[in-house]
Amino acid sequence: MNPFNFNTSASVRFGPGLLSQIGSITKVEIGSRVLLVTDPGMMATGIVDKALASFEQSGIEVTLFQDVQADPPEEVIISCSDTAIECGAQGIIGLGGGSSLDVAKLAALLALGNQTLNDAYGVGNAKGPRLPLVLIPTTSGTGSEVTPVSIVTTGANTKMGVVSPVILPDIALLDPELTIGLPSHITAATGIDAMVHAIEAYASASPNNNPISRNLAKEALRLMGGALETAVHNGSDIKARSDMLLGSMMAGQAFANSPVAAVHALAYPLGGHFHIPHGLSNALVLPHVLKFNIETSPQPYAELAPYLFPELEPLDMNGRAVAFCNSLAELSRKCGLQQSLKEMNVSQEMLPVLADDVMNQTRLLVNNPRPVNREDALRIYEQAF
Repeated sequence: MNPFNFNTSASVRFGPGLLSQIGSITKVEIGSRVLLVTDPGMMATGIVDKALASFEQSGIEVTLFQDVQADPPEEVIISCSDTAIECGAQGIIGLGGGSSLDVAKLAALLALGNQTLNDAYGVGNAKGPRLPLVLIPTTSGTGSEVTPVSIVTTGANTKMGVVSPVILPDIALLDPELTIGLPSHITAATGIDAMVHAIEAYASASPNNNPISRNLAKEALRLMGGALETAVHNGSDIKARSDMLLGSMMAGQAFANSPVAAVHALAYPLGGHFHIPHGLSNALVLPHVLKFNIETSPQPYAELAPYLFPELEPLDMNGRAVAFCNSLAELSRKCGLQQSLKEMNVSQEMLPVLADDVMNQTRLLVNNPRPVNREDALRIYEQAF
């Protein structure tokens, strides 16, 4: 067995209704003055009000930062960290989807003033220390509550990542009741995103691919495979919502240590140029990237197939791997997601530009089980078109 490192959030707390305890948790773990980071969409759900009521009951002074945007740009990160400094926050609470959690991570890092955002970009460059940090996801997709990754939009079409164990939170608080009101299309897209995390972590060519990540990936797929369609079509089913949230978290733990690869590398330019939500971008390219990989590396996908689709167990290795790709595409269709780039108003003339951008995603491409060059990326986009 090769040497490996495995890092995750210091404490994971799971349970329906757990948000009502955020005030008492904060009092013990952080102090009496915090910054709550969220977005305008969350403000309209009533979830933030529940958190504020719990804070008030415990005597916590809360400053609210509600300006998080999807695919957050640098100026939002800076504004949030400035707000934390101005209010003298003793800690940061992130509440919402992946963007809110990513902003909270970097605000906790930057608020102490020890380094700039530019200094933190890349792998292992965020040195800390940081403010105490609690992350509360309201979607079952990014796994950001247990990953040492924060993605920032750095220009019109480009993204950069901060990757460091320093930004892993002290507490990941998982309350499946917070996902009950999630619309079906967001449930579907974020659910496929979480499945991609598990699949790519399991098949990753990273030297840190490890047995803990692989087992988490398998269990994540088992949980989510039995729950996604129910969560999409019957969003009030608390068991399905619980399985999706726990599966998403496990997939996050898996890819946090055994990094993702070409599916994400091809998804990022779609978000950058066309503002396609990240989960949907992954879903659009997923079967085509996997079919490309299977030509040389079918084994990991054949091994995963029965966890997500038990009916594929009797097939031989190559048959299982191919059927796995086809079944993922069918699952995406059953969940109501768009099936082609054309449906998302991606122009064919832009495909070469997207392929060029993929080549900048070296941090991800090195983890793919099969090398990807520009021509490969263009061909995959053409198949997805």
